[in-house]
Amino acid sequence: MCMLNDPGEPLQMEMLAAALRANSTDLKAFMEALAVKLEGSLPNQTKVVRQSGIFSRDHPVKEISVALGDYQYRISRERQGPLATERVKVVRGIVLKTEPVPMNQWIEDLAAALAEEAAHSTEAHMALERFLLQ
Repeated sequence: MCMLNDPGEPLQMEMLAAALRANSTDLKAFMEALAVKLEGSLPNQTKVVRQSGIFSRDHPVKEISVALGDYQYRISRERQGPLATERVKVVRGIVLKTEPVPMNQWIEDLAAALAEEAAHSTEAHMALERFLLQ
């Protein structure tokens, strides 16, 4: 994968979407990889919630939330269930609207929001380059 050295150069939305789709066939691995990539690239905008149990060694990712602009992009999974994806409109800390979206649309929306964030911030651009290289 090529690295985009110029912070003024827009990140390709297709590259971001492809990176988000990596490992999507194995849901547990997908959630783990996505959590690691987003936390490592955007630690201030990403919140990861893990399942816990008293006697459990494994603490799989339960929910990932990424705050970008006026939206939060959430993906969650309960135990062995399917993934639930949603986009949440938040203004000044108040949730105005929560809408479930299909997984493919969620990935496209998140990729577009990440590309938009990178276009306005050198720091975000560099963080997303790290995301693509992980």
